[in-house]
Amino acid sequence: MTEKKKKFYITTTLPYVNAEPHIGFALEIIHADVIARYYHQQGYEVFFNTGVDEHGLKIFRKSQEKNLKPQAYCDIYAKRYKNLKQALNLSYNSFIRTTDPHHIKAAQEFWRRCDKNGDIYKKDYKIKYCVGCELEKTESELVEGGCPIHPDEKLEIIKEENYFFRYSRYQDKLLELYQKNPQFVVPESRLNEIEEFTKRGLEDFSISRLKEKMPWGIPVPGDDKHIIYVWFDALINYISCLGWPDSLEKFDHFWPGVQIAGKDNLRQQSSMWQAMLISAGLSISEQIFIHGFITSGGQKMSKSLGNVVSPFELVEKYGTDTVRYFLLREIPSTEDGDFTYEKFEQRYNSDLAKGLGNLIARVVTLAKNSKFEIPDLHPPKFSKKTWAGRQIQNPKFKTIINKTQENYRKALEEFRFNEALIEIWDLISFCDKYIEKERPWEESKNQKEVIGNLLLVLNEIAKLLQPFLPETSEKIFQQLKTRKSKPLFPRI
Repeated sequence: MTEKKKKFYITTTLPYVNAEPHIGFALEIIHADVIARYYHQQGYEVFFNTGVDEHGLKIFRKSQEKNLKPQAYCDIYAKRYKNLKQALNLSYNSFIRTTDPHHIKAAQEFWRRCDKNGDIYKKDYKIKYCVGCELEKTESELVEGGCPIHPDEKLEIIKEENYFFRYSRYQDKLLELYQKNPQFVVPESRLNEIEEFTKRGLEDFSISRLKEKMPWGIPVPGDDKHIIYVWFDALINYISCLGWPDSLEKFDHFWPGVQIAGKDNLRQQSSMWQAMLISAGLSISEQIFIHGFITSGGQKMSKSLGNVVSPFELVEKYGTDTVRYFLLREIPSTEDGDFTYEKFEQRYNSDLAKGLGNLIARVVTLAKNSKFEIPDLHPPKFSKKTWAGRQIQNPKFKTIINKTQENYRKALEEFRFNEALIEIWDLISFCDKYIEKERPWEESKNQKEVIGNLLLVLNEIAKLLQPFLPETSEKIFQQLKTRKSKPLFPRI
């Protein structure tokens, strides 16, 4: 009987297709990719979802600006986001578009279930609305009368009849959720933030728009005068991508899962969406990781501010793994981090060219004529007993290896990507010092043992790097196998 694999589901948020992809979203999807690859390496069956959000007012207006029908506009930009898969070497196996027929059907069924539960009603209302956020703004959220996230976007006044979701009904249930699940939102500071927001009281929110004013969206079931509000529609992608509600086999197998989102999506992902799930009679998400922003000169990098950096241009100039490494190592996992080309090239030269690349070149050159065989070169998965039965005799090596593995696992499973990489580079530094001390280029009685130890450690470094730098990891395995040294990262 075949052993049933453990399952793991992870999803990014869906970026709007109102502009070109930028490195802010690249950071999010690379985070998700590292976690997906890590769990796959552990032997899990992984479902990794991403995609694009194609409805809403700003997309409708962008299509009008370009004199295109909304669907034609979305088709162009969805393809550009799909191109990130190759550019960033992503391993996702689901790319959903909110204009997919199945997603539209799922959103309408989800609406019906919330309606059946008594959580949808209609009323007149007047609000201040930020098109950039696609959210209404209360006075307490405004800074100098504007949206702090999109300061260049003028707030619009919307006055019309809409359908509303009874968000206020779920205050106690959400507070209970947060208190019983201290790891539900990571980091803890963001859980505390959403808990305090909920304690202040929840207000019902609009979940429709009048079709005559904004026709681009999913029709409200039973009322063709309204379309479903973009946030209500888009969040449902996390379950529609799993076949819900038509085919429940994949849904029952993988849901709930881990969601990765930026801090400006905290309310939508960890509160609004969870209340909607409860209303529809479904399980809440398993965990939500909230990451920070990439800034440029201390200013948030965003499409609306026009200070974005293209991941495609970075990859073309520096290579995929270099881009992945900088974003994962330089940008703190849960805080904002600054991007400059100077920092980028410093990381490249010091950590990749001089650090990792130099170590691999030295050891492979030393081992060129060695007949030492690595017992489990390039195994299919990362064994928890990686170092059991090893031929390494050096006690200091064993100690730092065990410490590296333990800290690496803990950091990755807590979404501390930069700290996991620091552990690997500490091991690289130890190897450099070991080489200088043992001087294996000189003939001695322990020369073969020293070279053998280094080959074993490089094999493990390649495994540790696999979720982060998959192309580089594969190149290291190949060089260890062929004993032919090729520069991994030429100096720039």
